[in-house]
Amino acid sequence: MSAPTANRSVGVAEIERAAETIRGPVRETPIVAAGEVSRRVGATVTLKTENLQRTGSFKVRGALNRIAAMSRDQLAGGVVAASAGNHAQGVAVAARAHRTRAVLYMPEAAPIAKIEAVRGYGGQVRLVPGTFDDAAAASREAAEREGLTLIHAFDDPIVLAGQGTVGLEIAAQAPRTSMVVVAVGGGALAAGTAIAIKDRLPAVRVIGVQSDVCAPYPPSLAARQPIGARSANTICDGIAVKRPGELTLPLVSEFVDEVVTVSDDDVAQAMVLLLERSKLVVEGAGAASVAALLAGKLEPPAGGEVCAVLSGGNVDAARLVECIRLGETAAGRRLAFSTVIPDRPGALAGLVGTVAGQGANVLDVVHLREGVDLHVRETGIRLVLQTDGAEHCERILAAVRAQGFAVRPESAE
Repeated sequence: MSAPTANRSVGVAEIERAAETIRGPVRETPIVAAGEVSRRVGATVTLKTENLQRTGSFKVRGALNRIAAMSRDQLAGGVVAASAGNHAQGVAVAARAHRTRAVLYMPEAAPIAKIEAVRGYGGQVRLVPGTFDDAAAASREAAEREGLTLIHAFDDPIVLAGQGTVGLEIAAQAPRTSMVVVAVGGGALAAGTAIAIKDRLPAVRVIGVQSDVCAPYPPSLAARQPIGARSANTICDGIAVKRPGELTLPLVSEFVDEVVTVSDDDVAQAMVLLLERSKLVVEGAGAASVAALLAGKLEPPAGGEVCAVLSGGNVDAARLVECIRLGETAAGRRLAFSTVIPDRPGALAGLVGTVAGQGANVLDVVHLREGVDLHVRETGIRLVLQTDGAEHCERILAAVRAQGFAVRPESAE
């Protein structure tokens, strides 16, 4: 890529210094094999498990590096940050380690698990209506009003250097890596990782991934200036940043080879696969890298390994259940259909028995007595089933039709 001239105040030397600064409080997260992902992609895929990092995401790296660089007077005044959740947790932990006050502005719609985690780490949470960008504006106002030091989530060279330590670790742990796939929100993780790993392994390609609902980087790179996205309504809340940074855009342009986008369905399927086959709980933003691979959004290299960075694992239990439902539906593993049965004893049991005979698991049964055209001695039924995939769904529908039921497939959502 070519676009604006990168700010060379951030280079591998700064990232190496950051690695020394945060050594100890930050874990060197493991890189693990991803057998099922590798099989589906047709390349050797490994996973950099930042979802297992302290606070559940890579963000603590940059926060610790930034607060460690503050003066005694700045520490005495306290810090403020805006975040969808992961940066707030990192700042809260870093602030507690350096015995300073942390005020965190978060969107009202931020996951409850992230809000409660920030409070648990000692951060003072202030919820803001709207998106991350609204929280960011509120944090800037608070910094001026209350004399707090602003810790930007991505547009700060010291924060970016901390995030770049991920790249140093990948190069040391997996030297056969020839491609790194990493989520892009503000861009600090992608830029920092790319700077670091290309210093160690110059031939490595770095691919950034954004949600197609909130993807400001492709048009911003094309226009050579930050362009805002219109929406941030995605399950990838951790990367739902509507505008690239002034620092990060030129760095991403210079060091990241390509930025692709994925749908929420793609991400949900990746989350389910990582949970089932790799036994890893990963949030939407964290699963975006794997989603891009599974959805065929990039061409794996002919040789070497592909390292997908799982940037975070902070997801509400309720959101995880919703993502599992969405992922199973997108993968054809949930089937919903409605039909009409005689309103007499045993009729429903016959229908359910036919479904059970095909090995499907019944998740929900709803009687439809209003809003449908029914005879007085009929009742409508809507079934939601858990299946083994699209072919299994077709066998179930065929078996139900063979019993004389008129079937209307529906969305399982």
